[in-house]
Amino acid sequence: MLQLIEHIVRTSAQRDRTDINEALVFAMVDLFHPRALTIYRAFPRSRQTIVFDCAGVGPEGSYVRNAYLPDAQHCRPIEADPLLQRGERELAAVFEFLADGSSRLVFPIALMDRLLYLIDITVTDELSPKQRTVLMGLVQYFGNHIALLDYGESDTLTGLPNRKTFDKHLFEVLGQAAVDEQQKETHATSTPRRRQGSRDGRHWLAVCDIDHFKSVNDIHGHLIGDEVLVMFAQLMRDTFRYQDQIYRFGGEEFVAVLQPTSQQNVQRAFDRFRQAVENHVFSRVGRISVSIGYSQVLANDTPPDVIERADEALYYVKQHGRNGVAGYDELIESGKLASKSSRTGAMEIF
Repeated sequence: MLQLIEHIVRTSAQRDRTDINEALVFAMVDLFHPRALTIYRAFPRSRQTIVFDCAGVGPEGSYVRNAYLPDAQHCRPIEADPLLQRGERELAAVFEFLADGSSRLVFPIALMDRLLYLIDITVTDELSPKQRTVLMGLVQYFGNHIALLDYGESDTLTGLPNRKTFDKHLFEVLGQAAVDEQQKETHATSTPRRRQGSRDGRHWLAVCDIDHFKSVNDIHGHLIGDEVLVMFAQLMRDTFRYQDQIYRFGGEEFVAVLQPTSQQNVQRAFDRFRQAVENHVFSRVGRISVSIGYSQVLANDTPPDVIERADEALYYVKQHGRNGVAGYDELIESGKLASKSSRTGAMEIF
């Protein structure tokens, strides 16, 4: 029992999903010596749920991956594993006996019937009643801690990550962008032909602003306006990839951070979302539209840099009819938007 208390104290000190996952792996290994352990972060979508293997114990020992930036090579549809799928469906602990006599247990972690995590553990020995109680207690504590963290990181209306969470994790994206740029330079000099992979292209950030949203509130009232925001957030979830990050920035403004891809693909992605909004019939409001401005996330960016560029592209769309998509770099290259140096007459260094 003293060991359990020590692990709970260790876990309770963490305020980051990646660190909490690491603490749970350490506790599971110390208390139960599992044959295998996987902590899956779940990304439910209307069509299917994707699970991301973000921490656990494998053949080579313990591992922990960034829980906020799902790596596609460690993600898969939940339908690929019947026991995981059953855990999602029942939202209760499920198990199966394996051919070698070990037991595999899956514990779903959910908030308001929304799946957040799945804890998948395989143990070789039969757990005693006391061990089962400790295991259930540890999983339940982990779930409560994650639920509280999820509540603090999420916008209370739409359920999307909030502005505070965006500010925190944009630094991680900027750090990853710097790493990706360094890897590309290394590959370019060390190999004659680069292999196309998930890290080709750059990260992208877009600011999405609902057009004439003030009119929605003025005509239909703020409660209906809130319904529009909730439906708009759901369209974002359904349209963008599970590994892309979407946030409610404030009011009718939302932000999407796309994982590395080409400029052509990112333009198509934002056009697809713009069209999805335009074609959707919002309850008691009808049709609305969205304006989107986006920019590349550069290796030497600060958060204000990339947000300002996307905002300038958004402002251009707003000033030219709304219901459109524009990229900052393309506006500069075409001469439709003046760069900072062109507007001020001198390059801004600081």
